Amino acid sequence: MRALIVIPCFNEATRLDRAMVEALLVDARVDILFVDDGSTDATREVLGALAASAPDRITVHALPKNVGKAEAVRTGLHLGVGRWPIIGFADADFATPPSELLRLLDALVDSEAELVLGSRVLRLGAAIDRSPVRHVIGRVFATVAAMAVGAPVYDTQCGAKWFRVTPAFEAAIAEPFTSRWSFDVELLGRLFGRLPSAVHTTHEAALEVPLHAWRDVSGSKLNVTSMAKSFAELVGIWARTKKR
Repeated sequence: MRALIVIPCFNEATRLDRAMVEALLVDARVDILFVDDGSTDATREVLGALAASAPDRITVHALPKNVGKAEAVRTGLHLGVGRWPIIGFADADFATPPSELLRLLDALVDSEAELVLGSRVLRLGAAIDRSPVRHVIGRVFATVAAMAVGAPVYDTQCGAKWFRVTPAFEAAIAEPFTSRWSFDVELLGRLFGRLPSAVHTTHEAALEVPLHAWRDVSGSKLNVTSMAKSFAELVGIWARTKKR
């Protein structure tokens, strides 16, 4: 079953790793759509070279200006509807390595689930390289996020997710997200019927898979300011779900 993975990029010229891209393409099921979110460095040239190396597997969609990760991801997901039965997204820094992305895809294909979420569970036997501060902040965020989406999701913010293209999924991505940083929570809230713009699906249709490996990558655009904005957006999402 063919699958498309959407990778948003904003000024990622020095962090895009060709070896990681090639590792994804080892799986013949997977095609890649890079969405260049109005980059001002050499990202577009790097992406063009990657696409030229595998023109039948890699596509680049360039946005004329920077619109933020949320809209870049939504644009890519929307472009994949009607062509691929499974669509996912991941981060350009490959904090979730290709082997894990493919393992999550297998989990979706081998199950009846409609969506599979990667989960950065810090546990024995797993190589989850995450700073203690970000781990603590992430756990507080995830607790509130789980209440907002009405499902016991451990990690809403892991940038590794796969979806079957269903009417609920199509409806959930039909309208722009209101949040720039917490769009993962908003997307799940739409899918689980906690927010407008979605055909209701149940959280029992979702599968959360603990990752074997994940790492913090230097140069992340998530800083103190963006974390504060994420929390503010999350509070807004939670408030909207409580009104339904």
